[in-house]
Amino acid sequence: MFKKLLFLFLFVTSISYAQYSIKGTMTPPEESDWVILYKINGPKQKFISNGTIVFEDVNIGGNVQKVGRFELKLPADAQTGVYRVTYRNQGAGFIDVYFNNENIEFVFNPQYPEESVLFTRSRENKVYREYLEQLNIRQVAMDSLQSVYLKDDNKKTKKAYKKAFKEQEEIQDAYEGKSEGMLVNTFIKANKSTNSSSIFDDTQEYLEYVVESFFENVDFSDQKLYRSPFIIEKVTNYIFYLNIEGNQEEQQKVYKQSITNVMKQVKDDQIQKEILEYLITRFTNARNSEIVDFLFAEYYDEMDDEFKDEKFKNDKLAELLASQGRVAPDFSWKEGEKELSLSGLNDGENYLLIFWSTQCGHCVKEVPEVYEYMNSTHPNTSVIAFAIEDDEKDFTDWATNKLPKWHNAIGTHPEFKLKNETVQKYRIEQTPTYFLLDKDKKIIAVPNTVPDIKDYLNGPSKEEEGK
Repeated sequence: MFKKLLFLFLFVTSISYAQYSIKGTMTPPEESDWVILYKINGPKQKFISNGTIVFEDVNIGGNVQKVGRFELKLPADAQTGVYRVTYRNQGAGFIDVYFNNENIEFVFNPQYPEESVLFTRSRENKVYREYLEQLNIRQVAMDSLQSVYLKDDNKKTKKAYKKAFKEQEEIQDAYEGKSEGMLVNTFIKANKSTNSSSIFDDTQEYLEYVVESFFENVDFSDQKLYRSPFIIEKVTNYIFYLNIEGNQEEQQKVYKQSITNVMKQVKDDQIQKEILEYLITRFTNARNSEIVDFLFAEYYDEMDDEFKDEKFKNDKLAELLASQGRVAPDFSWKEGEKELSLSGLNDGENYLLIFWSTQCGHCVKEVPEVYEYMNSTHPNTSVIAFAIEDDEKDFTDWATNKLPKWHNAIGTHPEFKLKNETVQKYRIEQTPTYFLLDKDKKIIAVPNTVPDIKDYLNGPSKEEEGK
């Protein structure tokens, strides 16, 4: 009897601590030979393990094709949830998988991971993938019918919409039942379509309904949903893609309203903190200081002290010292015997500040173009060209002979030129970088290209004004 109990105990223990794996096959493979596994935790991800991609030649229908295979071992105590298999540093270079104590295998094209992935092992992922594909087919059909009906309110279209809506409801019910007791059941329920049962006659009513019903089936307090990409993707789509305006001033208002609508959904303090920090980071990277200030003032600063991170706040505000709406950080330089500063200049109706380098091939070609353009069309705009250099050798020639009508400043550093104090204040990571300032040195635009500079200085064309 004792032996039987011991055997049973060992058997149960071996199951509880079984080690599972995630296997993938790339066809065709990437050039890189590495892959990394993360556990998704809301807007953050935790490193789990890494692996190597092994390249093989396989015969498929008489044709030899190269594939890349990898296997990632999950730790024995791996938590259920969503894991991310990453094979690229930037862009769409990952596959998300739903792990619930089973081995996972899939095949995919790394150029189009989301569209091509096929799960060959894992009941959870097979069911969820099937569900998403079936739902998407009906959603595309319903969107198309709604679009057609708004142009021509045909009774046949209305009837077809009702049929498509019923089919979508049936698919939803079928997969909620099929996934009962599974991890993905939570995601299937949360992903339920919010389509109206009746087609819309008016475009504005349709758009308002889409916005208002967007979070209808999403429970922000559900930890399974939050400790996955689901809620963050929903928030991202709602704020950055669903609520879009062409006019910059209106877009800022829409951003604020969208954020307000999102934050009404969030009751958990820790989740609120993480969503806020995610949004603050997104808008900081876009140098949108107005929205970052709004997020801090309206929400982040109002949280209990235990959830605030002063270092996070100070770091983000420091990154925005040189962003639209802020007064440009001051710096000084010498022109001959004269000591000048940005704040002390009063020789322009507005100002163009350029960070560039004589060692930058793109700058050497572009800056002379800007020089000719500014001198010939905008003589009342004062230009400050800040050269980021290792030394003054090439800078002196440019300042004296090639850019004599501009203010020319130089920034160096004994270790690395990008560590220069002014360069750091402006968060310069590439050259050339442009800033347009008003007469009070407030940053009014951060153009990316020469055409952008021209658009800002010349204003919208008559054609654009008429649109």
